[in-house]
Parts: sequence; structure tokens; C-alpha cells
Amino acid sequence: MSIGYALKRATSALRSAMDERLRQLDMTVPQYSSLELLAHRPGLSNAELARGVFVTRQATHQLLAGLTREGLVEIVGAGREQRLHVTQQGLQRLQRASTAVAEVEQTMIESLSDRDRQSMLRGLSACADALEHAEK
Repeated sequence: MSIGYALKRATSALRSAMDERLRQLDMTVPQYSSLELLAHRPGLSNAELARGVFVTRQATHQLLAGLTREGLVEIVGAGREQRLHVTQQGLQRLQRASTAVAEVEQTMIESLSDRDRQSMLRGLSACADALEHAEK
């Protein structure tokens, strides 16, 4: 089996498990990812959020419409000066979602030793860095 196939298989399994757990919290993976990113980097633009959660700008508009309608994200400013911030209610929902995602991740890596976990993290980071630098 190729490394790329194994990585895709793991990614697909992780996404499915996250979808299932987050659905129980009435949240999607893109919503969770958006809240997580905005909690760590408040004030992002729509375009920055789209890049950060790996969706198109068009998908971000729909995503933000839902998040703002639910009171989880607020948009400050107008036009090109719009900046996104997680609300207090959004932070509370994010905390519950983060716990669920951490449980999924723990299940995924529980059969690995601490050494193997660290090695996997270093390896995956090195792979991403190599491909990101090759694109430039």
C-alpha cells in the first residue's frame, strides 16, 4: 500500500468519525474548524478563513451565514474591512466540540506508543512542509 493511499484512508476515517461525533452536537466539521481557527486567530477575513479551513470562498459565505445566524460568530466592519470573531456562545460550543474531536483523535492513536505518536506527527508535518515548499 502506498503512503498516499494510507494517508487518504486515515483522513477519510478521521473525517467520518468527526462528522458522526459533531453531528451529535448539531455541528459540522467545517463549522468546528472555523470556530477553532477563529478562536486562535480572531479578526481573520473571509478569504483567510476559507484558506485556513480548506474551503472555497463561496462555501465560506454559506458557512458564515449559518455561524452568524446561530450567534456563534460575529462580523465586525464592512466590505474589505470585515473581520470575523467568535462570540462567547461560539466559544462555549467550541469547547464541547473540541472535547468530542479530542476523543476521536484519542481513539485514532490509542494503539500507538508515545514515541510512535511523536514520530507520526513529525513525519506528517515534514510531508506537508515538503509539498507546500514544492508548490512555490
